[in-house]
Amino acid sequence: MNDIILHHYPTSPFAEKVRIALGIKGLSWRSVTIPMIMPKPDLMPLTGGYRKTPVMQIGADIYCDTHCILRELERRHPQPSLYAGTDAGTANALAFWHDRNVFMPAVGLAFGGRDMAQLPPGFAEDRAKMSGRPLDIERLRAAAPMFVDQLRTQWVWLEHMLADERPFLQGQQPTLLDCAVYHPCWFIRNAGVTTAFAEFPRLTAWMERVKQIGHGTPTALDAKEALAIAKAATPQASERLDANEPLGRKPGMKIEVTPDDTGKDPVAGELVSISPEEVVIRREDPLVGAVAVHFPRMGFVIKAA
Repeated sequence: MNDIILHHYPTSPFAEKVRIALGIKGLSWRSVTIPMIMPKPDLMPLTGGYRKTPVMQIGADIYCDTHCILRELERRHPQPSLYAGTDAGTANALAFWHDRNVFMPAVGLAFGGRDMAQLPPGFAEDRAKMSGRPLDIERLRAAAPMFVDQLRTQWVWLEHMLADERPFLQGQQPTLLDCAVYHPCWFIRNAGVTTAFAEFPRLTAWMERVKQIGHGTPTALDAKEALAIAKAATPQASERLDANEPLGRKPGMKIEVTPDDTGKDPVAGELVSISPEEVVIRREDPLVGAVAVHFPRMGFVIKAA
């Protein structure tokens, strides 16, 4: 089965990044709603321990991290392209810059504007474990001026990008960069911190245009059914060797792949495929059988298991 299955929850900002990409491509997809916090018993058998949101599943191939997910969507469904009017290098480089430099202050600003009572029980403890430091709403609220300082210059740059009346950040069509820039703005606005964008009319109008793209056509899928789909399928990832791999990694090696920022839970398995942009490992779980778990190279650490 080649259905796109997205494991996510509605308020996840990185899931919104993928949902907008699905909207750009006009795709139909299956929606599995997962818990906001651990435990995630119907996700862990697929990922082997990777806990972040979202995760994309196609049969028995599991894609972790939005950079990996969006690259695979582009490969399978090249039109309309996420690189329309630009190129893959420019779009991916700018998207990675934005994710790394804008997301965390955006989250700080959004959470600083919230009441702890609005958060689900256990959320603060879960995010503290994930990030390695306490989620202190009062500290975030006090740090709001710093977060605004960190974000404002970058929003000025975006306002300049839109000064020639282009509808989207890289031209006439929405691209990967629009997906990456939109989701932290969406998260801040959903938290009620609307005054942050008051001096940026072009950026505000751009946000409305991206919102109108929508999410494609999702239909709900039960998590247990997604596990059954994986178990009935065979991983499609084929063996691939990077001829210029600087550390001599080869298919068949036992490795661990771990995020380098937050949620540093290693996923262990047998190396199947490695390229400058992606690493794929094979692992097994009684609930899903054999799966191929795909990760981007950027943002992850690879070690011998």
